[in-house]
Amino acid sequence: MTLTILSVAFPFAPVGPDAVGGAEQVLSSLDHALVQAGHRSVVVACAGSIAAGTLVAVPRTEGPITEAARRLAHRHHSAAIEGALRRWPVDLVHMHGLDFCDYLPAPGVPVLATLHLPPEWYPPAAFAPTRPNTFLNCVSASQRARCPPDAALLPEISNGVPVARLAARHAKRGFALALGRICPEKGFHHALEAAGRAGVALLLAGEVYRYGAHETYFRREIVPRLDRRRRYLGPVGFARKRRLLSAARCLLVPSLAPETSSLVAMEALACGTPVIAFPAGALPEIVEHGRTGFIVRDEPEMADAIRAACRLDPAECRAVARMRFSLERMSERYLALYLALARGATPFQAPVDLAGAGA
Repeated sequence: MTLTILSVAFPFAPVGPDAVGGAEQVLSSLDHALVQAGHRSVVVACAGSIAAGTLVAVPRTEGPITEAARRLAHRHHSAAIEGALRRWPVDLVHMHGLDFCDYLPAPGVPVLATLHLPPEWYPPAAFAPTRPNTFLNCVSASQRARCPPDAALLPEISNGVPVARLAARHAKRGFALALGRICPEKGFHHALEAAGRAGVALLLAGEVYRYGAHETYFRREIVPRLDRRRRYLGPVGFARKRRLLSAARCLLVPSLAPETSSLVAMEALACGTPVIAFPAGALPEIVEHGRTGFIVRDEPEMADAIRAACRLDPAECRAVARMRFSLERMSERYLALYLALARGATPFQAPVDLAGAGA
C-alpha cells in the first residue's frame, strides 16, 4: 500500500536537514523515510523549509512572535492544510506543533498528533480532541506518565538519530559544548557557570527565536556570561554540529524543563561524546550515569562531571547509541503506525506490530 502522508510543522520553525528543534528534526527524518520507502510525503511548513517530498510553504513570521502573529500563522496553516487535502488523496495528517489544536482539519482523514513537548505546555483540549479520528502519541515513557490519566494515547515511539551519519570522528579537544534553543527552560546559564567552575572552555550554539522571553533571557543571562573562553556561535547546521559534537569533551544539557526526549544527547553519544545532564524528564532514560555520561543535580556537580568526562569511553557511547537510538527503528515504527491508522485500525481496537512493517 502506497501512502500519502501530510506532515504539518510548528508554524514558526523551518524544517529540513539543518532544523534546530527536535520536532522539526523528527518531521524532516520521517519526510525522508517516506520518500525513501516509495510513499508520497507532503509537508506544510514555513518558507525557508526544505522537504524531501513536496513542500507546501506558508509565510514565515519575520518579526516578534506575538499573539497577533500566532493567529495569522494559524490561519495560514489552516488554509495550507485544507488546500493540500483537496489536492492530494491524503491517507493521514501527522501534526507536530504545540498548537496543533488551533488548525486541525475538518473531520475526515485520520490525524496523528505527536506530543514533542512537556504535557503541561499543551492546553487541556489537546488531550481530549473533539474531532473524530484524531490520535495522540508521546515520545518517551516519562512524558506519557505526565499526561492526564484519562488521555487516550497510542503507544509511545522513541525518537532516533542518524547514527551512521554521525559516525565521522574528529580528534577530541578540551572544550565542553551546549547546544539547543536559547530560552529560559534550557538553562544554558548553568552550563556557562559550570564550565567556568571547571576551568574548561565552553561553546554554546543554537537559535534565539523571536519570542520576547527568549530574547530577554539571551540578553540578561547569556550575553553577560560570555568571554574569550565561553563563546556563543549562533545556530549551526548538521555538518558543523557533527564536528562540534565529535570534538567536544562532553555535551552539557542543563535543562530546567521536564524534557520529553533529547535528540542532541542522542547525537552526542552517536559521536562518541558523553553527556552531562540535569535529571529533567526523560534525560535519565537517555544518559546511563557513569557509563555514557553523568546525571548531576547542580552547577558544582556539573563542574566535577566536566572534569571527569575524559574518563568515559567514546566507543561505549557510540555502541549504546547504535543499540538504542537508531533513526531507522523510529522511522519503521511510525511508518507501521501510519499504515495501521490509514487502514482504520488502532491499538485501541486491535494490536499493531509497531516494530515491524505493519503488514
